[in-house]
Amino acid sequence: MALINQSYPEEFILLGFTDRPWLELPIFIVLLITYPMAMIGNIAIILVSKLDPRLQSPMYFFLTNLSFLDMCYTTSIVPQMLFNLGSSKKTISYMGCAVQLYFFHIMGGTECLLLAIMSFDRYVAICRPLHYTLIMNQRICILLVSIVWLGGITYAVSEATVTLQLPLCGVNKLDHLVCEIPVLIKTACGEKKVNELTLSVVCIFLLAIPLCLILASYASIGHAVLKMKSSAGRKKAFGTCSSHLTVVFLFYAPAISMYLQPPSSITRDQPKFMALFYGVVTPTANPFIYTLRNKDVKGALGNLVRNILSSK
Repeated sequence: MALINQSYPEEFILLGFTDRPWLELPIFIVLLITYPMAMIGNIAIILVSKLDPRLQSPMYFFLTNLSFLDMCYTTSIVPQMLFNLGSSKKTISYMGCAVQLYFFHIMGGTECLLLAIMSFDRYVAICRPLHYTLIMNQRICILLVSIVWLGGITYAVSEATVTLQLPLCGVNKLDHLVCEIPVLIKTACGEKKVNELTLSVVCIFLLAIPLCLILASYASIGHAVLKMKSSAGRKKAFGTCSSHLTVVFLFYAPAISMYLQPPSSITRDQPKFMALFYGVVTPTANPFIYTLRNKDVKGALGNLVRNILSSK
């Protein structure tokens, strides 16, 4: 490990896949393709949700927030990855690392909570349909989203600030593609058991508890769907719920594998592939998951494309 005189370096060297340089070009090409796809797909979801009168419901209000989150989430890390993978310079300034740390974890923490709120929305829509408009009115939806964002910001600011105060003892190399809390804790020197424990406890509230609420919601939804007499109603409910469940699995599975174990026990390459997965794959896949399984969104997208072509 490179040692420098300062306690906090002016810049970090992100090692990434320097030990396997043959991986850098394929990953660079994949990122170069998937990043624009993620941006275009999520922008399209936001546009159709705002412009199509049929999509003016709480479900699509939350979906719009998810798309905006995914755009910010992937933007907080992919440009830096592309720069490092496409050049011999594998560095990020200390301030750039801190900014990335805050933004990446604000978006991640907020998405954990937003996915739980989306499952609650589906629960009310299917299990309490007569009270849906009363429970999920506009004021409640805005309040829920505000709480979700506040929760994500509180988690990121508190956890990232504490992590950045850990002594690095002159180490300026991070064996990762981005600046992420578990990797910084693992890199730091001195006593860090308290930081590991705090991170695990906080992530139980951000990951484990919302996931349990999601599973409980879908257990109730499954019971209600099986009792439906209309096959069309069952099919529609299954379509919207399966899309959300797929997104939950893609996001929560890698996040749990990274954040609900002590940073000291994380293997060398695990953070790199997990960051690629929940920072790149999931935001790119989400628009396609919701579009391919949702007739309303497909119809709205078709109308949007036709209107653009006819205007030209």
